[in-house]
Amino acid sequence: MKRIVGIVLAVLLIGGVVYALAAGNNQDQGTATKTVRGVIGSEKAEFFADPDVVKALADKGFTVKTETSGSWDMEQLPLTGQDFVFPAAKAPADELRKKSKIPGTPPRPFYSPLVVVAHRAAAEVLAGNGLAVLSGKSSGTLRMGPYLDAAKADRTWQQLKGAAGHAELSGTLFITSTDPVASNSGALYLAAASYVADGGRVAADDAAVARTAPLLKKLIAVQGAQQTGSDAPFRDFISGVGNPLVLVYESQVASLLVQKQNAGDLVVLYPDTTVSSDHTLVPLTPEGRELGELLGTDKRLRELAVRHGFRPQGAAAEFTAATAPHTDFLNQTLTGIRQAPVPTSKVLHEMAQRARS
Repeated sequence: MKRIVGIVLAVLLIGGVVYALAAGNNQDQGTATKTVRGVIGSEKAEFFADPDVVKALADKGFTVKTETSGSWDMEQLPLTGQDFVFPAAKAPADELRKKSKIPGTPPRPFYSPLVVVAHRAAAEVLAGNGLAVLSGKSSGTLRMGPYLDAAKADRTWQQLKGAAGHAELSGTLFITSTDPVASNSGALYLAAASYVADGGRVAADDAAVARTAPLLKKLIAVQGAQQTGSDAPFRDFISGVGNPLVLVYESQVASLLVQKQNAGDLVVLYPDTTVSSDHTLVPLTPEGRELGELLGTDKRLRELAVRHGFRPQGAAAEFTAATAPHTDFLNQTLTGIRQAPVPTSKVLHEMAQRARS
C-alpha cells in the first residue's frame, strides 16, 4: 500500500511540475515584447530615449531600438534588418517607400513647423531694421522677403542699426541650417526660400530651380561646414555657441519649454512663409507598420509626443493644452503664417545639390 501511495504522489508531483512549466511558458509568451529596429531623424532621438516612452511602448509589447541619420541620408543606408525608417518629412519618405514592400500609406503620427531661434539682441536688431516683427519679448515673425533681400545683398550685422552695441552681432547676416543634401530641415529651408524668392511659386522643373539657384547657393555657402542633423545646432545655440540665428523644428523649442528647461534669452521667430515637417514612418515590416500606427493612435504616446514638442496629427487640442503656459514663445495656431508647398523629392534633391555645388 505504501508503495502504491508513493507512486501516486510521484505522478501528482510530476504532473504539477509539468503544469507549472506550461503555465510559465504561456505567461512569458503573453508578456514578451517585439523588438523592432529603425532609423530615425536626430530630432526624435530624445523622444525614443525617454524612459516614459520606453515604458509606454513596452506596455504595448514593443522594444524599440533606433539609430539616427539625416533624413535624406537614409536613402543611402543598408536597411537590411530594419523594421522602419522615420525621416522628418514626406519627401524623403516618398523615396524610402520604394524600398518597402508593405502596402498602404505610411503613418504620419505628428508634425512640426520650421522656426528660427534667435538671441534677444539679434531679434530686436532684426525688428528694428524691418526684417522681423516681434509680438512680445520671446516670439515674433521673420519677414522672409526682406530677409532674403538682405541675404542677396550680402548685408552684414554691422550695417544694421542697433547692432553696434552687441559684439556677438558681426559678420554676414545669415541663418544656420543643416546640410540640405543630407538633412530634411535644411532642404525644407531651401524650399521655403525658393517659394518666396520666385513670387509664391513652387519649383516644379529645372527652369524654376535655376531661377533661384544663385540665391539658394548664397544661403548655404555663407554658413561654411554644416551639420547633418538639427539636434546639434540647437544644442549649440542653447549653450550660447555659434550663430545668433538658427533654423530648428518648433518641436525642439516646445520640448525645452514643456520640460521646464532654461530657455535663456531665446526668441522664437516663425518665418511668415514656412514649411511644416510631417514626420512620416515608412514601415519595412508588418511590425514597423504596427509601431507607426500605434504612435498616432495611442493616447499615452500622443501625450508623450506633445511633451517632446510635436503636434499630433488631428489632435491640435492636445498640443494647445500642453503648451498653454508657453504662449509667450509659441504661436499655437500658427496665426499669420503661410505654409509653402514642398516640391517633389526629385526637384528638392536638385535644388539642394545646386545650392551645395
